[in-house]
Amino acid sequence: MPGDEVASYLVRHAKAGSRERWTAPDRDRPLTAAGRVQAAALTRLLQATTRVVSSSPYLRCVETVAPLAEALGLHVDEEDRLAEGADPAWAMGQLASAPGSVLCTHGDVMASIVMTLAAGHVPMVGGMQWAKAGTWAFDISGGRIVGGRYLLPPD
Repeated sequence: MPGDEVASYLVRHAKAGSRERWTAPDRDRPLTAAGRVQAAALTRLLQATTRVVSSSPYLRCVETVAPLAEALGLHVDEEDRLAEGADPAWAMGQLASAPGSVLCTHGDVMASIVMTLAAGHVPMVGGMQWAKAGTWAFDISGGRIVGGRYLLPPD
């Protein structure tokens, strides 16, 4: 029904240290100082509408949404199905079935979701973008994603 749209958000993790220079397991690569600033800014951007916060278990993803979860009094639910290389089907279903949710993932998963929706003729405003700390806001209606708009990464 018109007017019953609610947004769900898909966030790409904020800026993290260089993959090439990181010598520990990639899952443990943290945010940089700039990434922590982005994570704090995402809190201001998303705080008003969120009720579920899920993240890839990779440290950089958890750190991206941890300030938001803390501000909302929520726990970050770590979800392997949001990890790098994951099949995007679970995330798409979660976004559609849990309006008001925020999911944090990686560029490959975000790109796959955005391209799949665009190929399915879902209106997508903002082009094919998935920069670090970039966010897609998806309009949910009747348990389906009916549109999306790209929110630029915060500084």
